[in-house]
Amino acid sequence: MTDIARRSLLLSGLGLGALGVLSACGGSDSSSSSTPAASGSAGAGTITIWVDSDRAPVLKSVAAQFKKDVGVTVNLVVKDNSKIVPDFITQVPTGKGPDAIICAHDRLGTLVKNGVVSPLELGDTTDQYQDIAIKAFTYQDKIYGVPYSTENLALIRNTKLAPSAVTSWDAMIAAGRKSGAKYPVLVGMDSVQAASPYNLYPFQASFNAPVFKIDADGAYDGTTLGMGGAAGASFATWLAAQQKAKTLNINISNDIAKTSFVSGQSPFFISGPWNLADIKAKKIPYAIEAIPAAGPQAATPFVGVQGFAMSSKSKNTVATQKFIVEYIGNADIQYKLFEVGQRPPANKEAFEKAKSDKDVAAYGAVGAKGVPMPAVPAMDSVWTDWGNAQAAILSGKSADPAAAWQKMVTGLQAKIK
Repeated sequence: MTDIARRSLLLSGLGLGALGVLSACGGSDSSSSSTPAASGSAGAGTITIWVDSDRAPVLKSVAAQFKKDVGVTVNLVVKDNSKIVPDFITQVPTGKGPDAIICAHDRLGTLVKNGVVSPLELGDTTDQYQDIAIKAFTYQDKIYGVPYSTENLALIRNTKLAPSAVTSWDAMIAAGRKSGAKYPVLVGMDSVQAASPYNLYPFQASFNAPVFKIDADGAYDGTTLGMGGAAGASFATWLAAQQKAKTLNINISNDIAKTSFVSGQSPFFISGPWNLADIKAKKIPYAIEAIPAAGPQAATPFVGVQGFAMSSKSKNTVATQKFIVEYIGNADIQYKLFEVGQRPPANKEAFEKAKSDKDVAAYGAVGAKGVPMPAVPAMDSVWTDWGNAQAAILSGKSADPAAAWQKMVTGLQAKIK
């Protein structure tokens, strides 16, 4: 028997025989209590999970082990990542959706609002995960997913062009100019119309201007924006100063930023781990460090967490939770998922093993001090206006940046109320 199989069947204390309760969903008598579910979204003794193509090969072997240990078949359906959540929201109410999906935590608010996911019981295993990962998959005080990886921005420094680490924006710009490189720092923009609220957020946060108000427990208040007032005005004024100093350039796209960095045109690059392969291919000597603050507080990047959530309409809830919590949550499996995705594992034991890779260790250290991307439904309404306001300032089109910023905040606040 595998290490996974030796773990308790469910964290709620159910034994193996508890899988038999699933048969009640199909109205069968007690004689079927020793067999897996008689009803399920993909047939008797079957659970269906939507996954992406990258994770499918690892999960295929996990599903085979689950079938051997428990007797329940796991039907893995590979879908385009961009379609998983929208299709899930559409199909679950009809009873045709899967038992579980792979998803990013920031969709939780929308999933909960639509009533398509159920909380999971992690029990004592909650402590096996990075705090930021559990926090990300917690919505309205309930845990809705088993996290498996995290990702975030950090500062990538070309150690040849900038031999010493920097701890503030001003120090970074000074070092960048001293290097003689074309750009003192590279921060990619999504477009000239949208700027990049995501890439610029660490600097905004350093002015104590979070996108939403944050309560004492660290939870976002999705009804109240936090980026207005004096703090927001300070950030807007800072943005305008960077435009005038040409340290931030609205015309530098994410691709241009990457290409410029790998060609040695800047000693500093704000980026996630997704660009490391290209940096390594060009043999750029680098270090991964905390993003330097522009304001009086720490620069905290958004942290994205990936995991698995269970359908509120699953007919095999016991088997589905068991597979998600005990099998996908297992340290060995999370390490295998790390090997295909190269994102820091959410499971602490898996992370300890993975951090022998200095890049994983560095990104994990920065992410541990970051903040989860807001999972509140209102977040979907924020991005466009927020980015447009940044773009107007960085294009030099705002005569009064602070006033323009507050106008954006006031307008958005009216939308999300």
